[in-house]
Amino acid sequence: MNFLEKMKNQVLIADGAIGTLLYSYGTDTCFEELNLSAPEQIQHIHQAYLHAGADLIQTNSYAANYLKLKRYGLEDSVKEINSAAVKLARSSIQQHQAYVLGTIGGVRGLNPLSIPLDEIKRNFREQLYCLLLEGVDGLLLETYYDLEELETVLSIARKETDIPIIAQVSLQEIAILQNGTLINDALKRLEAKGADVVGVNCRLGPHHMLETLSSVELPQHAFLSAYPNASLPAYIDGTIQYKESEDYFRKSAKSFLKQGVRLLGGCCGTTPGHIKAFADEVRHAVPIIEKHVTNKRKPKIERITIERTNTPLETLVQEKRTIIVELDPPKKLSTAKFFEGARALKDAGVDAITLADNSLATPRIANEALAHIIQKDTNVRPLVHLSCRDRNLIGLQSHLMGLHTLGLHDILAITGDPARVGNFPGASSVFDLSSFELIEMIKQFNEGISPSGSELGENAVFSVGAAFNPHVKSLDKAVARLERKIKAGADYFVSQPVFSVTQLLEIHEATKHLSAPIFIGMMPLISSKNAEYLHNEVPGIKITQTTRDRMAKAVNPVLAEKEGLLITKELIDAALELFQGIYLVTPFLRYQLTTELTNHIRRKDQQMKEHHYVKISHH
Repeated sequence: MNFLEKMKNQVLIADGAIGTLLYSYGTDTCFEELNLSAPEQIQHIHQAYLHAGADLIQTNSYAANYLKLKRYGLEDSVKEINSAAVKLARSSIQQHQAYVLGTIGGVRGLNPLSIPLDEIKRNFREQLYCLLLEGVDGLLLETYYDLEELETVLSIARKETDIPIIAQVSLQEIAILQNGTLINDALKRLEAKGADVVGVNCRLGPHHMLETLSSVELPQHAFLSAYPNASLPAYIDGTIQYKESEDYFRKSAKSFLKQGVRLLGGCCGTTPGHIKAFADEVRHAVPIIEKHVTNKRKPKIERITIERTNTPLETLVQEKRTIIVELDPPKKLSTAKFFEGARALKDAGVDAITLADNSLATPRIANEALAHIIQKDTNVRPLVHLSCRDRNLIGLQSHLMGLHTLGLHDILAITGDPARVGNFPGASSVFDLSSFELIEMIKQFNEGISPSGSELGENAVFSVGAAFNPHVKSLDKAVARLERKIKAGADYFVSQPVFSVTQLLEIHEATKHLSAPIFIGMMPLISSKNAEYLHNEVPGIKITQTTRDRMAKAVNPVLAEKEGLLITKELIDAALELFQGIYLVTPFLRYQLTTELTNHIRRKDQQMKEHHYVKISHH
């Protein structure tokens, strides 16, 4: 009799955590490798859970896949580690009437796009076949924050085997997945994909997991499972610790039964003591067969609808010649020259001032602070750069909420230069998200939904720009990245400065099919040394030999500045025939240069309009 037959008439008890239990014993390495180097330790944990009353134990294989083992240099040991995991669990149940579940954990975590689906499929199949070959009684797919990943691997597993499959999601918020799917709907989808048991594990303790399950209907054919965490984790004396809450688990056990749970186990922080508490309380309980759910739908939240007070840049550039100018935040505390430049650019008629986010990993005054003052005092639109380098997922979400609150709705989402290139090379680069994921996250804010899937109370109205680096070996590959960014939600692109008419033509030809407009980058050179430094040392910038030779012939700073302006004006004249949006970079806060170039663009644009009018009149 398989365990599904037993679950028709009784509640079964699963085991609890393996990884956090090993960690509490002082192990701080690859837990799955212990199947090979310390098998007696794994068997001891299995035996402890069996003696506590577990009917099902899981193999110590949660992260025994290629992608996660690679972190430890163990990617070639997938088969060996998974085979050992099953054998250890099998040998542990010899004196018990228990079942072995082959465990496979999710890999995407909180970043839905962090790993492509094709890679997930290959990764999953390898581990799946290893477990199936050793003969497990069922599969436990657990800790999947990303529903797409779980549905994908569940479909693969269901095609490969007829043994029971348990599919469990993990949540950041009560009753809702991070993509906004309600838990009740998610579990129905998993049942439809062939899962025999569906449920929730990890992240939530009993209190919030029970609240989540209160919105879940009894499955039509599958059974319901719950594996709560022991508590919220605490960082004490340099280690992660959980509360000793066995009595609390005992008191909550029957509440899980009332929600229809037929497989009850534990996740992070749980021990054999927690599992014994569950087992003692529900051992002879009769599972419910009816459940009335009144709150299975997401409660209607009165969301405030926010609308923009200005035209988004991606729309503005379709209507008229649009100029955005970068004015870097100062590296020092004095801001007089910066705001002087902002006022001058406003008087010149720029459409937006862009502010970098600690460019080249060099600390500067926070761009959102300067952007707020610019918007308030000069009424010029700020375009705030937002880098993935300096903030983790929590910080990025908080920052976006702050930008929304300040009314700063134009964002350039960038990956950011790694910290090692700056003047604090020992600083950490975070990179919780890529620029693609950051774009998606910002667009989710526009739907009024946080990255965890919870309501934000009102929608944001962010317009999202993305970076474009044309200075690469393969322009086709760079354009393919732009297409991916459009798919992620990018509204327009801002290019690195271009220093060649030939390159302008190549870029235009390669990108003219894109649905998102491009603001083509221009930056006036100020000296030969400046040109050589940018070309040879700054990532993402290449300057033609012809341009560098012209700058080298300028014998003094005044002539060099004039030559730099002349070169940029020549490029601008060519760019105006090809691109509606121009992006000017101000070097070293010399705003007089970008002010002059802005005036040049406005004059040239007017001449082009007059010439066009004369041609029409003659026809």
